[in-house]
Amino acid sequence: MSFTDKVVLITGASAGIGAVTAEQFAKEGASLALVGRNEAKLKAVVEKCHALGAKTFAIKADVSKDKEADSIVKKTIEVFGKLDVLVNNAGILRQSGITADGFLEVYDEVMNTNMRGPVRISRSAVPSLIETKGNIINISSVAANLVKQPEYSAYKTSKAALNHFTRCIAFELAPHGVRVNSISPGPVHTDIFDGVGINAESLSEVTALLKASDSIEIADLILYVASDKAKSITGSNYIIDNGSCLI
Repeated sequence: MSFTDKVVLITGASAGIGAVTAEQFAKEGASLALVGRNEAKLKAVVEKCHALGAKTFAIKADVSKDKEADSIVKKTIEVFGKLDVLVNNAGILRQSGITADGFLEVYDEVMNTNMRGPVRISRSAVPSLIETKGNIINISSVAANLVKQPEYSAYKTSKAALNHFTRCIAFELAPHGVRVNSISPGPVHTDIFDGVGINAESLSEVTALLKASDSIEIADLILYVASDKAKSITGSNYIIDNGSCLI
């Protein structure tokens, strides 16, 4: 799966799935625009990608802030002249029940990052993606379809909305040759759980295979869906959850 001469934009690229995905694209010859809020972590990922021979550009931005989100694609085009693949990976997990004080603030924070950010960035990216016949991959979650753990309704709702947004714009952009798909991981060893005190390995109990995934597994699927090997696939949601949905 060569991505030579392809420009890939990844949000949430400073750690976890985004960082590993950046490295995998770098190994396949892509030029990279990497977005993150943590400048030090983002710089470390950029350096790894540079070491792999990839042209890499760092963009410090918070996708939940409209002005910053709107600048991301513009900066990418200014540096590389085009865009072939957009990976909307940035996301946050917050815990708050519907009766809790501050629930609406938590809901707004989660939706602004997990849903509004990808919408704004995708909209900005569409003109360039039409030119390159490129594609969008939205990183969702099996939580979109599950209600097992209480007090995560904001996160689960944001991912359910992202899945439907994916299908809607896949249909809208298909006549232009632009593919749009989503990938829904189950438990993954990343730091997204740190803020709510969850260890990903503890979630292995709620998977049929009794394990959590490593980020490289999700990255490999992202590269496949972004590649020409998946050129007939659009509007699909790939579940990679170790059988979480079976239980």
